[in-house]
Amino acid sequence: MSKKVYLDYAATAPCDELVLEAMQPYFFEKFGNASSLHSYGQEAKAAIEDSRAKLAFFLGARPEEIVFTSGGTEADNYALLGVASALEKKGNHIITSVIEHHAITEPLKFLEKKGFKVTYLGVDRDGLISLEQVEKAITDKTILISVMHANNEIGTIQPIELIGKIAKEHKIYFHTDAVQTVGHIPVNVDDLNVDLLSLSGHKFYGPKGVGALYIRKGTRIDTFLRGGDQENGRRASTQNTPGIVGLGKAIEICAQIMAKEIKFQSALRDRLIREIPKLIPQVKLNGHPAKRLPNNVNFSIKFIEGESILLSLDLHGIACSTGSACTSSSLEPSHVLLAIGLNHETAHGSLRITMGRWTKESDIDYLLEKLPPIVEKLRAMSPLYEKK
Repeated sequence: MSKKVYLDYAATAPCDELVLEAMQPYFFEKFGNASSLHSYGQEAKAAIEDSRAKLAFFLGARPEEIVFTSGGTEADNYALLGVASALEKKGNHIITSVIEHHAITEPLKFLEKKGFKVTYLGVDRDGLISLEQVEKAITDKTILISVMHANNEIGTIQPIELIGKIAKEHKIYFHTDAVQTVGHIPVNVDDLNVDLLSLSGHKFYGPKGVGALYIRKGTRIDTFLRGGDQENGRRASTQNTPGIVGLGKAIEICAQIMAKEIKFQSALRDRLIREIPKLIPQVKLNGHPAKRLPNNVNFSIKFIEGESILLSLDLHGIACSTGSACTSSSLEPSHVLLAIGLNHETAHGSLRITMGRWTKESDIDYLLEKLPPIVEKLRAMSPLYEKK
């Protein structure tokens, strides 16, 4: 049987055993509804508030500024639709980038149908936004700027603190989708100058189905889910106590070992960036060579389909991706890769390798052993490839 190597941490990460251990009592012994007044309910409520405090501490926020959600997608939708609804009499213009996750672009398309105007800022070949473009795009009708902290496909980290400074100078709300960064690099809401920030628990070794939206005190935003008065009236629905406990434990662990993980994963990343072009001709690194996530490598491998590479790697027990897991079933090339200037043919040959807490040096050895012959075999079947 082939070795099993998971290198798709940007899609999802396994739940840490310590997280699962922390969650278990809240399924059986401490199962109360946090809205109930009896001891079962108050026990659950105390656990939720403990997790809220842990997450707030990590983000440099106040506990009351944290609203728990079902994940990053809900948090993104809440930020965009909530601000748009609250400020529609003030303005109808939103600024974003062309490389945002679909959890941003889809609600924006919905808002455009409702009469909102959206400016989609382009990026350079490394995936970076121009600060001048941000400044030029602002009008007297602009109510929100939303730019992701780091791209989920190519790993480029945006100059969020500088974009936030521009937004603050113009008294415009600023939101960032930090799903790929929280738990992986330092994220402080004041340093970043953000008013709203989205995150998702399963991206940093917590459970699926839980996330959060940071909402700076004083930010005008309409309620997204209506019903009960949970989350201080900001998000109706019985709270997912086990999930929230798990998210709190996950972020607590990240705070303790993140610096060590950054160092180790950056070394693995840099090794791949150095060695893959030596082993495989005609490959291109996608994303900024330095301003990128410590665990992300994305290459375009010319003359072959990314799906063919994935299936071949999977036969050897190696799991990678061609881009976002949310769009992997689409036959269209990545909108992110097209935005950084790749043609359709090259964009189709992308390979995203993302590492995590349990990635070992030997996993990278195995990938570097198996990938070159796979590429050579697939290129031999391609009518487009001529060996140099």
